[in-house]
Amino acid sequence: MTDISVLPSLTGGALIGLSAALLLFTHKHTAGISGIAAGLLSPWQAGGGWRWWFLGGLVVSGPLYRLSGTDIPMQLHTSTAVLAVAGLLVGYGTRLGGGCTSGHGVCGIARLSLRSIIATLTFMLTASITVYIVRHAL
Repeated sequence: MTDISVLPSLTGGALIGLSAALLLFTHKHTAGISGIAAGLLSPWQAGGGWRWWFLGGLVVSGPLYRLSGTDIPMQLHTSTAVLAVAGLLVGYGTRLGGGCTSGHGVCGIARLSLRSIIATLTFMLTASITVYIVRHAL
């Protein structure tokens, strides 16, 4: 097993928390990525300026991190088609569940929202069962 420093994880977590808090305090919006993205599309369009900046920051953060000379360890052992279907299912699930892991897991739990706590537990349980089935049962 590779020895990975906890510093990048702690830094990333702190930056996620800081960005969520800044968005809440400056714009009175929860940093739920699915809701932010949906706000750019019809029929949910609402105040797009800050939404574009927030999503733009997500897109450029990886390449900016790579400019620091640090490698991003990642292993994908699946096809682009499977990833596309998975992405569509996640998008559908976030609309069905009234939010995503970032909105419920990061912001909702921090606000002690019972709805978000239950949603996050449901996400985690479903993900655990799915991984078990895909990796061990199939």
